[in-house]
Amino acid sequence: MSRADHMDVAAYALGVLDEQDTARFEEHLATCWACAAELETMVPVVGLLSGIDGETMTALEQTATDPRLLDRTLMAVRADRRRTRLRQLLATAAAVVVLGGLTAIGFHSVLEDVGPTDVVAEPTVTTPVDVPPTPGSPPTGLGIGGPNEVEGDQVTATDATTGVTATMFLVERDYGTQINFSLGRLPGPRTCRLVVVRADAGSEVVSTWSVPESGYGTNTRAQELELTAATAAKKDQIKQIQVQSVDARGVASPLVTVKP
Repeated sequence: MSRADHMDVAAYALGVLDEQDTARFEEHLATCWACAAELETMVPVVGLLSGIDGETMTALEQTATDPRLLDRTLMAVRADRRRTRLRQLLATAAAVVVLGGLTAIGFHSVLEDVGPTDVVAEPTVTTPVDVPPTPGSPPTGLGIGGPNEVEGDQVTATDATTGVTATMFLVERDYGTQINFSLGRLPGPRTCRLVVVRADAGSEVVSTWSVPESGYGTNTRAQELELTAATAAKKDQIKQIQVQSVDARGVASPLVTVKP
């Protein structure tokens, strides 16, 4: 490769080569790491030169032979840069003032629209959390302490041995009976099931669930467990409903029994 090819880096960077020389240099550049490295170092310089117009270049050429002209040129450039920065600062300040004025006007308009009436805070809807009830407050659960009464016939029971409490609402449906129930003083961990015992001595498991270690309606977790189940038996066919605890071997033991 000729030495001229290596000397075309600056001309190529400045974009002064014709199409034929540009194509030739690019072929050379693809295989010459030295020219590629040199071209990379010239990129910032080319970016600076791109902002200089023809008149400025002519003035710079004249300053090469006239030192006084160089000083005047440099002073003019500095003054122009100061004026440019000042215009930018003034424009920014004006924008801030206008924006602030518009914001103040908009805020004043809103206040006028609202008028002197008192602002009433709307209630915030939050997700219920498990918190112990305050002393003296009534317990909450299905149909107890809530805004709406639960549909159905209510029956309650507390087992004297286990201490588990149950409140159940039996709703007669076309398909049988819907059972809405709430359990308290139910310790965990354990697996439980709801068994419906019919008057004809038949029985069926209508629901199963697991109780975490904190339990339900306990000192650790005050909230009671609320569930819904259903059975094909009509209300007058149900002899009793029993909540049972099932161990790892599948053996069930009663926790509380409710009789309609």
